[in-house]
Amino acid sequence: MPARRPAAWRRLAARRTGLAGAALLIGIFLLCYLTLPWSLARYTSQNLHATLQAPSPRHIFGTDELGRDLFWRFTLGGAISLGIGLCSATIAVFIGVAVGVAAGYLGGRTDALLMRAVDVLYGLPTILLVILLRVALVPRATVLLTYWGIAGPHTVANLLVLLVGIGGVSWLTMARVIRTQVMSLRNQPFIEAARAAGVGHWRLVRRHLLPGLIGTIMVYAALTVPVAILQESFLSFLGLGIQQPLPSWGNLTSEGVRAINPIHTPWWLLLWPCLGLCITLLSLNFLGDALQEIWDPRRSVR
Repeated sequence: MPARRPAAWRRLAARRTGLAGAALLIGIFLLCYLTLPWSLARYTSQNLHATLQAPSPRHIFGTDELGRDLFWRFTLGGAISLGIGLCSATIAVFIGVAVGVAAGYLGGRTDALLMRAVDVLYGLPTILLVILLRVALVPRATVLLTYWGIAGPHTVANLLVLLVGIGGVSWLTMARVIRTQVMSLRNQPFIEAARAAGVGHWRLVRRHLLPGLIGTIMVYAALTVPVAILQESFLSFLGLGIQQPLPSWGNLTSEGVRAINPIHTPWWLLLWPCLGLCITLLSLNFLGDALQEIWDPRRSVR
């Protein structure tokens, strides 16, 4: 007989929106990343005799105003947007978990200081903070990367600062949630028993506290990724994120908006990047909601 599926998988299988979100997300990832060898080679290829052509069998997503095939730019832009979202969310998870565990476990003045810092950052506009970081750090990082002999120093510096900036402002909710979870766990009998047995602080956190936080971390990581993708897309839409000719879904949307005029409306320039963003963000939110129900012991499958 086949092995019995774990309870978590049974609960996920019972939530069709979560399964649909996971399936769509996998499909988008495969489309964007399996086509990278071709999209990297063709995303700047121009054909001035085929500018602003509507979708056709030859160009299934149409072409832009420079005759570039929009399919390759869409898939490469998706790979960049998804990669930035995942990397920024990873940075946010590490910072949020570290701050939350330190505040919840140590308590006292450490907790008060860290939570006041979180409150202050919550009161500031996150997009403005990312823009300020970009303006302040990109020129210095470009000079440093040039000194090290890195190819394309400005593009690399812009990408690194964008990752750090988005990840550095996306950890606040994670920190608060982890702090609350740690405060509820630190007085549990198994934690008291570990302390009585002489287990050190670091080992206690690593072996006893963190395993109990895995579910919460997975849920909020899944919910942080769409926020990071949306922030990158918004910054790129404003011209402050990924710079041309490198595409992202944000700057592709910006190009589509600029190309629209009362005489000619190349709708395909706006449709595909917006559709990619909508499907990805909805899929991630559906998956995050399903994970939240799976890892919340107070909920059960109806």
